[in-house]
Amino acid sequence: MDARANHYDLVVIGSGPGGQKAAIAAAKLGRRVAVVERRDHVGGVSLHTGTIPSKTLREAVLYLTGLQMRDVYGSSYRLKDRITVPDLLARLQHVIGREVEVVRNQLARNQVETVVGSARFAGPHEIEVTDADGDVVRRLGADKVVVAVGTRPARPAHVEFDGVRVVDSDGILDMSEVPRTMVVVGAGVIGIEYASVFAALGTRVTVVESRPRILDFCDSEVVEALKFQLRDLSVTFRLGETVASVSAGESGTVTTLASGKRVPADCVLYSAGRQGATDGLQLAAAGLEADARGRLQVDKQFRTDVEHIYAVGDVIGFPALAATSQEQGRLAAYHAFGEPVSSVLELQPIGIYTIPEISYCGDTEDQLTTAGVPYEVGVARYRELARGQIIGDSYGMLKLLVSTEDRKVLGVHVFGTGATELIHIGQAIMTTGGTVDHLVDTVFNYPTLAEAYKVAALDATNKMRDLERFDL
Repeated sequence: MDARANHYDLVVIGSGPGGQKAAIAAAKLGRRVAVVERRDHVGGVSLHTGTIPSKTLREAVLYLTGLQMRDVYGSSYRLKDRITVPDLLARLQHVIGREVEVVRNQLARNQVETVVGSARFAGPHEIEVTDADGDVVRRLGADKVVVAVGTRPARPAHVEFDGVRVVDSDGILDMSEVPRTMVVVGAGVIGIEYASVFAALGTRVTVVESRPRILDFCDSEVVEALKFQLRDLSVTFRLGETVASVSAGESGTVTTLASGKRVPADCVLYSAGRQGATDGLQLAAAGLEADARGRLQVDKQFRTDVEHIYAVGDVIGFPALAATSQEQGRLAAYHAFGEPVSSVLELQPIGIYTIPEISYCGDTEDQLTTAGVPYEVGVARYRELARGQIIGDSYGMLKLLVSTEDRKVLGVHVFGTGATELIHIGQAIMTTGGTVDHLVDTVFNYPTLAEAYKVAALDATNKMRDLERFDL
């Protein structure tokens, strides 16, 4: 194969959400594009061990346990008495298989070449692709490069992972049976999502977190509501505690905390951070350097310190979500080729698929208070809505934060059924500069959960009206 056949306008390293969208966006601009993926199946971590598996597992658990319908049919309602790992994995494998085909077809339809192997830089514009034995099988030249390699679970040296009793968020999908008890180390998004899923299955879960709060970037009232629901599922929280050691044997594990507490359990899920998967890229050959956690620094155009090399997705840090990674990939491709592009990425929704789920967009109360921005709060509770009664969700809530100066919506926070879907209504209002009055004047279908926006908007405007009456 001659040099011209191996030269591309853009080479994307990694085929996860960010890499896919970068490659397809560049291809639609008429550029010659190749994606290098070390797995035989495209889709990256998001599709094989991250977003798609964990969310599919969550839906399977909700369905098989009947958890969401217990307020309707009674606390003993359950679709299946004994839920096994094969019950959960059957749907999982089906969804992953279908999604792999979707991604593969999208790349092929846009004439993006997929190169299987591990990528590493041989120079700023040259990428070597190696096979499983480390032998170079292709050398690709690239005018532009997008690094979208994602992350892998961090594995502290003092914890012995055996893949059976002590696992990370990748290994949790390979468990042979549903544990009776579990310790989850780390109360970030991944840890709390899995803690809630296994608690719904009936596993007694203990969450250990070194920080005094879980999900400290979320609205504090919403987080407290989540903790209440998880405690109702027999989850125990050990906050402000660090893990000194984890020992595992044939009968189970013992997690020893720095305070001296010892927590026995069938298994331990260690989910305390992730590491950028950049160590095999030979970044120095391209003039790049990762930080201590393997992440790359980028500017507002997702460009690294090397002008023609971009990075997107989890490898650049927070928020490390599939949705934002996709948009970052699209934007990076447009910036790379000098195409005009606009985005409202600063108002991205954050979705956390706990049970119940959380989603928000915009500022939190803490952020507005710190910034000295005057605001009013409007709240709607699902139990006040006919739809909430119909579906049996008595705990859900929607919260609006509204500027008392110009009446614009500054933040939307949703907790409960459909939170990650409902958030987009608030996001649309905010991105168009809409005010709370727009929500008051809008007619929503009845009965729906979306009505919560009108109820919360009325709550906020009534409070603002009262304030105006007493304003001296």
